[in-house]
Amino acid sequence: MDYRQLLDDIFYVMLFGGVTISGIVAAFYLLFRKANAIAPEVTSPVRLRRWTAAFLLAGAFSHVWWILAVTHPLSKDPIASYAVTCCLDIITVFPTMMGTLLSMLQDRRRPLWPFCLALLPLLLLYSLFISLGNKGILTFIIVYALLFIVVFTLFMVFSVRHYGRWLQENYADLEHKEIRMSLLVLAVFLIFFAMYETVETGGRTLAYLLQADILFLTVFLVWRVETLQELIPAAPAVQEASSPIPDNIGPLLETKCERAQLYLQHDLSLAQLSLAIGTNHSYLSKYFAQQGLTYNAYINGLRIRHFMRLYREAVSGHRMITAQNLAYESGFRSYSTFSAAFKQHTGMTVTAWMREN
Repeated sequence: MDYRQLLDDIFYVMLFGGVTISGIVAAFYLLFRKANAIAPEVTSPVRLRRWTAAFLLAGAFSHVWWILAVTHPLSKDPIASYAVTCCLDIITVFPTMMGTLLSMLQDRRRPLWPFCLALLPLLLLYSLFISLGNKGILTFIIVYALLFIVVFTLFMVFSVRHYGRWLQENYADLEHKEIRMSLLVLAVFLIFFAMYETVETGGRTLAYLLQADILFLTVFLVWRVETLQELIPAAPAVQEASSPIPDNIGPLLETKCERAQLYLQHDLSLAQLSLAIGTNHSYLSKYFAQQGLTYNAYINGLRIRHFMRLYREAVSGHRMITAQNLAYESGFRSYSTFSAAFKQHTGMTVTAWMREN
């Protein structure tokens, strides 16, 4: 594809410039605005804001050196100039992209350096292509790039599944902590990568689609950052991991959580509950595991039983009520979460259960 022809397309130039400017504006917004504009009640992770801003800036700079490569090519071969821009992208865009994805998972910090090291052979292959001009090397570049993205994708899917289990075991309320969004962001990144790798042969339409994908990615990332609640993993317990679970955890939960209705507290975490009943989170986590429960299932079960009790009292007292209000009074932050938990717990929809009762 002749990139100079794209620069003669005023609509493409406007889209290209708009995407570049939007990336810079969004990056500075994430770096310097302290409060969220989209979800003011959410405190987003600082680490995620920084990685996302770095990725958006890297994307904007990528647009700049792409223009320079087209208007001031380093050699007579435009493919060689394109390869130079790819090397710059490998150094900037790809590490920040991976850092953004990994920082969305807050159960622990996953190292980025192994994947950065894995990018070095790709840089070497591009360098050989630029110096030797052997287009056969492009085949090795494509194969290695695809292998790299497959490995990283599998790693992300595995990490997201682990993160989902961690959320279930440590948090009662999963609003603003959704794991599905991490997979959706990964899917959008994969679309971006596929377009990026094929834009050389894809023609004008694919060039437009690549810019549209980057613009969507910019907006989507800002929204995801501002709606993702910052989570602080509990500190490791002092007791040895092999120590037996105290026998009094069950009675403590009954007294200080169930009877005291502590489960009605929004955003009650495993660490907070363990502190309230006077034990550590490791023992409490092991206790729920022995019962075949996750922490999320335990708290939601108590809340659902509370909802059922409130509903029966309202019906017997001939009071007008709504399921939404009762769900909120039972500790749920949203009706959609309550509805999903209710069906999982009882095997019935809320409406069907209310009709029967």
